[in-house]
Amino acid sequence: MAESLRGGVIGAGVFGGYHARQYAKQDGVVLSAVLDTHPERAALVAMPLGGRAFHEIDAFLEAVDVVTVASPGTRHAEHALAALAAGKPVYVEKPIAVVMAEAEKIRAAAEAGGLIVACGHQERVVFRAMGLLDVPEQPLRLEALRHGPPSARSQDVSAVLDLMVHDIDLALSLSAAQPNGRDGRFSASGGWDEIQAEIGFDDGFTAVFDVSRQAPARKRTMRVVFPSGEVEIDFLARTFRNTTPFVLNPDFADTPAGRDPLGASVASFLMAVRGEAPRPVVDADEAIRALDLALAVEQAIN
Repeated sequence: MAESLRGGVIGAGVFGGYHARQYAKQDGVVLSAVLDTHPERAALVAMPLGGRAFHEIDAFLEAVDVVTVASPGTRHAEHALAALAAGKPVYVEKPIAVVMAEAEKIRAAAEAGGLIVACGHQERVVFRAMGLLDVPEQPLRLEALRHGPPSARSQDVSAVLDLMVHDIDLALSLSAAQPNGRDGRFSASGGWDEIQAEIGFDDGFTAVFDVSRQAPARKRTMRVVFPSGEVEIDFLARTFRNTTPFVLNPDFADTPAGRDPLGASVASFLMAVRGEAPRPVVDADEAIRALDLALAVEQAIN
C-alpha cells in the first residue's frame, strides 16, 4: 500500500475543524498539521486527531503533502499561493479568492506547477447525487433562497461571497449559457448581510438569488424551472419535488455522497492528487467563474 498523504489545514475555525476531521478519517491520508495564528486553537483541532499545531507557515508546509485552506476568505489567496509555491496541491474553501487578480494567480501557479486546485463548492456533490446535473434540458429559471441567523463566521466578506456564491456556482453548473452579470436587478439591505440579485443569461435563463445573514432562522431552498417541469429542493430537509419527466434519486440523502458532501468533495480532491480521478468536484476554472459573477453582483450593488 502506498504511503499515506500528509494532510494539512490552514485555519482552526469551524470549517478548519471539519476539514481536519476529513483528513483524519479518509483512506490514504492522515491529519498531519493544523496552522493558525493562535497556536492554542491549532492545538485544540490538531492534537485529538493525531496532528501537530503550527503558527509558522514554512514549518507547516514542510510537514504536509496536501493543504486545505480554511482561513478567513480574505486570506484564501495568500495561503493558497504559499502552498502552491511549496509544491502542494490545494483544496480552497469558497470563495477561492476575493478579487479576480488573486484567483488568476492561483490558477496560473497551479498550472505552472502541475498541481491540483479544488474549491469547496461541495453542494455540487448534492446535485450530482440527486441526478440533477444529468438533466438533458437547459433551465429556464432558477430561484435560490439561502437565509441564516447572525453569526460571527465569515464576517470578513459580504453575504455574496459567503452565501450567494454557493448558489451562483449551482446555477452555473446547470446552465451552459453565459451570464450577463452586470445586467439585472440588484438590491441590498442591512449593509452587506442581505442581498438580492436577478441575473439574466444569454439564452434567456434567469437566476434569482436571495441571501441573508440576519434572518430569524435557517432556510435554504431552490426552485429550478425546465421546459418540461420543475424541481423544488429543500436543502435542510434534504428533500425535493420533481415534476419533470427525468428520473432523479429520491434517496440521494442516503447515498454516501448525500450523507457527507464535504467528505465526497475532499475524497475527489485526494483522488485527483493521486491520479485516480481526472479532476476534483469543482476545479479552479469553475471556482473562478463563480467568483467572477459574485464580484459582478457586488459591483452592481456598489
